[in-house]
Amino acid sequence: MSNEHIKIMDIPFVNITQRDLLKGELYPRLQAGKKSYIVTANPEIVMYAKENKAYKDAILTANYIIPDGAGIVIASKVLKKPLKERVTGFDLMIKLLSHAEGKALSCYFLGAKEEVVQAAVKRVKRDYPELKIAGYHHGYFDLEDASIAERVKEANPDIVFAALGFPKQELWINKYLAGFQKGLFMGVGGSFDILAGNSKRAPYFWIKLNLEWLYRLIKEPFRWKRILKVFEFIIRIILFRK
Repeated sequence: MSNEHIKIMDIPFVNITQRDLLKGELYPRLQAGKKSYIVTANPEIVMYAKENKAYKDAILTANYIIPDGAGIVIASKVLKKPLKERVTGFDLMIKLLSHAEGKALSCYFLGAKEEVVQAAVKRVKRDYPELKIAGYHHGYFDLEDASIAERVKEANPDIVFAALGFPKQELWINKYLAGFQKGLFMGVGGSFDILAGNSKRAPYFWIKLNLEWLYRLIKEPFRWKRILKVFEFIIRIILFRK
């Protein structure tokens, strides 16, 4: 890992702005052909890592663990070690797509249902017409199926967006990364659904107020169990201060 880190429940978050992460770290690494592994962590991921050692070990191999969740930023303030800003995985993905188009880099899209990843790639082709699409594949495969990694490797992408959901996306990257010669690998959760138009991000002012979670809960009430994990996370931070 690089740069200053803030530990929250033993997970070291990189304390850096999105701009500095991109321009000072990710863009140069892409240019140099260095492998990079990015975990976009929210409170759910931190809580899951606390309960699952194999998953925790998998994310601790990342080059960068970024605070993709308002709860992480709030926790850092409670601990009096404030993170500079929230760095969302979706926004980072959009910046990387734009950069890849401008620098003639290729991207691979791995995850979601077949119709969703197809629709996401169609949207990307529309918004970034000069971008090189190395390939895409749905996310309904077994973690042990090495043929998927071989398929991605043969496409020789510069960037791999893995929308497999946690913990699968991080476990997949950790398991197969060593077999690649290059590439920036990032778990992007449900981002393909947003690209495909199946889900919508919260309006800007909700995001600015760190209330994106509430907006999503209102729009998708079935997420209430996941929101409970966020509250459990914050309570643990307040009680144990670590």
